[in-house]
Amino acid sequence: MKRSAKFAAMMLLPIMLSACAAAIDDSKPITYTDDRGVSSQPFPKNFRTEILSFLKTYLNDPVGVRDAVMAEPVERVIGGRLRYVACLRFSPRESDGSYREPRERAILFVDGRLDRIIENAVEPCAGMAYAPFAELEKMTR
Repeated sequence: MKRSAKFAAMMLLPIMLSACAAAIDDSKPITYTDDRGVSSQPFPKNFRTEILSFLKTYLNDPVGVRDAVMAEPVERVIGGRLRYVACLRFSPRESDGSYREPRERAILFVDGRLDRIIENAVEPCAGMAYAPFAELEKMTR
């Protein structure tokens, strides 16, 4: 009895999975948020907190960041999609204790939440007005 139940489950599993696959619309990309593309995005209200939380895990050593400045989020078209973009420029401490020249990074927001970071973001950050970002320089582990 137990063996026949296992066999029946093994036979039904591919059928159930194919039914799920048939229900997926291939014309829409898989996404965790409702991507409205070029329509207006909501302003990321907690952008400073989200950026600091992200950088705490993103940087190998979040302690000792120097020359930190940030430009508040503005709407820009990135990859054909309208996004809020906050730009950062800072020098993280390297593993040997040295520092490189500050580099620009763009933080992209989708639906008001941090989505991803773009390294060496000269183009998306062109013309941004930077202000000191002391909270980044004061980060601890």
